[in-house]
Amino acid sequence: MATNPILSRLPKHLLQYCVKQPYDSYTWQDHAVWRFVMRQNVNFLSRYAHEKYIQGLNDTGISIEKIPDMETMNTILSKIGWAAVAVDGFIPPAAFMEFQAHNVLVIAADIRTIDQIEYTPAPDIIHEAAGHAPIIADVEYAGYLKYFGEIGSKAFSSSSDYELYEAIRHLSILKADPNTPHKEIIEAEMELSMKEKSMGIPSEMALIRNLHWWTVEYGLIGDIENPKIYGAGLLSSIGESINVFNKDVEKIAYSIDAVDYNFDITKPQPQLFVTPDFKYLTQVLEEFVNRMAYHKGGIEGLLKAIESKNTATCVLSSGLEISGTFTDYLLHQNQIAYFKTTGPATLNFQNKLLNGHDKKYHNDGFGSPVGRIKNTKKPPRLLTDSDLEEVGIIIGKAVDFSFESGVSVSGVLKSITRMNSSLILMSLTDCFVRYNEVILFKPEWGPYDMAVGESIVSAYNGPADPDGFGLDYMPPKEKTHKIKHTESQLRLFELYGVIRKIRDEKINFGRIPAIWQTLKNEFKDDWLLSIELIELMQINHVHPILINEILDSLNELKNRKPALKSLIEKGLQT
Repeated sequence: MATNPILSRLPKHLLQYCVKQPYDSYTWQDHAVWRFVMRQNVNFLSRYAHEKYIQGLNDTGISIEKIPDMETMNTILSKIGWAAVAVDGFIPPAAFMEFQAHNVLVIAADIRTIDQIEYTPAPDIIHEAAGHAPIIADVEYAGYLKYFGEIGSKAFSSSSDYELYEAIRHLSILKADPNTPHKEIIEAEMELSMKEKSMGIPSEMALIRNLHWWTVEYGLIGDIENPKIYGAGLLSSIGESINVFNKDVEKIAYSIDAVDYNFDITKPQPQLFVTPDFKYLTQVLEEFVNRMAYHKGGIEGLLKAIESKNTATCVLSSGLEISGTFTDYLLHQNQIAYFKTTGPATLNFQNKLLNGHDKKYHNDGFGSPVGRIKNTKKPPRLLTDSDLEEVGIIIGKAVDFSFESGVSVSGVLKSITRMNSSLILMSLTDCFVRYNEVILFKPEWGPYDMAVGESIVSAYNGPADPDGFGLDYMPPKEKTHKIKHTESQLRLFELYGVIRKIRDEKINFGRIPAIWQTLKNEFKDDWLLSIELIELMQINHVHPILINEILDSLNELKNRKPALKSLIEKGLQT
């Protein structure tokens, strides 16, 4: 983290997702897979990707030759105001969005296996580093990405959302492991299908994830008849980047309607969306923001906070932010008259914990009236000391006043709190709070802190001050599978390493025939090292007769295993 100051500013709860990049565990075949995909991508995407892609590879420290290390990437990313962290596979959407809001790219540390070289069902370092990183070199797109993270982290999720996330993560882990029994994959697919069918009305997070998928992951840009690629899922997938231009893949002009298109993360996409430019992405996102509780507040916002059954924040018109688990409310003439949280809560202002109003102090929840105080001519946040005196509200005196909703408050006013000239809090002792015959607070419960504000203007997921609240994200219990290699595979990987060393050092070309004999005799189905051997010999003009022998072997392999035909031909053309 010393290589990039942005990382030192990450909140504590996000650090739990960060893992050490297992760089020493990457095999030489892994590096060859990276090199093959990158060479294919650069060859194809130099013509079909957004113009920033190739330049962005250099700007963000992405090498074609080998898997990038996080330290080098962070040194370079710091120059454009971004950073990167390694994580274990999929992380929950809210956490992913929050990393993005802090200008941090989340990079899955693992790399796809050779049998999933064209498309991987799980995030990997090719997808994250070679897909996401290059396009953030574009300032306008980087701004969109950050803004999306800020908004996405505020979106309300449901308990069903997290269950769906766990099912997707589980299936992706199984599919990414070539040793998983087929039966387990079928069972996981059925489980995911059941979760998807029982989701009910989509939450804000479910909808904004769709926007994220069709832009950041699978977005196209420019002319709908001849678009360019900028989405990371396409930039990192040889198969899907080519499939973009298949007539069977529908191209749709990007709009807010994309929120209604769900996706299957384990399969190629049947349609893609085309934005005219990066600026338009932000315009559509603003349309979505206008629908969110974060923008609308009110009854709808409070209900979404309650429905989430998780930590949320409601912001009053005074600027006071209440964070906790919202559970109850009262209405008067279809307006919020009173709200309540259950369990620990905090009071905050401008995303900072108010002194003395932490979870220990408000351990049993927080409740307060909302609205105007009777016989006053201003919103309560604007009431001066003189205005309060006119209705008998004086510090140090017994007070008895009512809200226009009918909620009444009586007790001794001990203090008031103002922030930026706005009245945000009144603290009382010996206090009763009533609504008709219902007692909402009584003296034996202790001091009463009454929030001030005529309305709820915003409601969003999570606490206003995560560190002040003590937010604690628990990393997923199920970890990605560490693939166990056989002795035969390890011997094959050693051959990849020898060829890599010969290419880098440009010596010992005489060892190539013996390597080929071993490959031919022991690893007849391995095609990638054969391609690397041909490339090495052609570039250095050695062993021309051997080249033809290996080509004949690859042609035989194509006939024997038709699924490899396209990969072999692409490799020989690059």
